[in-house]
Amino acid sequence: MMNPRSVLRGAAVLLLVFLFVSEGCAQGGVVKEKLKFESTILHHDVRYSVYLPPDYETSNRWYPVVYLLHGFTGCEIDWVQYGEVDRLTNDAVLQGIIPPMVIVMPDADSSWYINDAAGEQRYEDMMVKEFIPTVEKLYRVRASKEFRAIAGLSMGGFGTLMLAMRHPDLFSAAAGLSAAVVTDDELLERMKNDRWGYIGLFGKPVENQLPDWWKQYSVLNLASTIETRELTSVRWWLDCGDDDHLVRGNAMLNLILLDRKIPHEYRVRDGGHSWEYWRTGIIPALEFIGKGFTR
Repeated sequence: MMNPRSVLRGAAVLLLVFLFVSEGCAQGGVVKEKLKFESTILHHDVRYSVYLPPDYETSNRWYPVVYLLHGFTGCEIDWVQYGEVDRLTNDAVLQGIIPPMVIVMPDADSSWYINDAAGEQRYEDMMVKEFIPTVEKLYRVRASKEFRAIAGLSMGGFGTLMLAMRHPDLFSAAAGLSAAVVTDDELLERMKNDRWGYIGLFGKPVENQLPDWWKQYSVLNLASTIETRELTSVRWWLDCGDDDHLVRGNAMLNLILLDRKIPHEYRVRDGGHSWEYWRTGIIPALEFIGKGFTR
């Protein structure tokens, strides 16, 4: 007959092991904020935040990376502060919905992620020529298109689609949430009061003619003119609420891609231009991106 004390001691040991393992499995990733690097292109420091997956500090593996872009007037902490991307991603990784990945969130001010017409704010060049190479030196991320993706909301959704279309060699997937895709007519109307800063970036219209600089960055124009083989080399995800003021531009982009037979996923859900919408949309977008990482 077994000694009752031995049984109790054994049960206690098993309980401690169970609690230790459970606690370890439940640990989430780490968000590092207030980071910065010196940009020679912009002539000032660029702030950024990084989400590292749960096993980053304890493993030697190299991870896929997603560049996650903020919206107009936002900054590098928005996706953590308001989007809760760290908590949501932790849960999705631990549940096996998405693979472990590094998520990098740069601050782009209200630049729309472009090189402005005057050549004074070259945020596109900063992202492509400085920021991505810097991240790949500092963190254990796989430095190839196959394991690099981009996503963002609103202005960041515009930046996501624009950068992936202009640099299809860099990104395997692009996910635009409520992307600020606007038609030429909509842009002309917006330039009348220009609270979005378009004139300072693209130039001023002349006799209702948009500046040529806009054509280089218009997502609808890019989707219509870039070679099919380049567009099909990127996996596309579009998600815009039915009450969003940007739904028209996203619907037109969907039609262009359909007409050109460019594979993509297009989602219209109930909701508007809000963090509630983006919080519920980020994991499906990362799941779509993650399927390309794991295949």
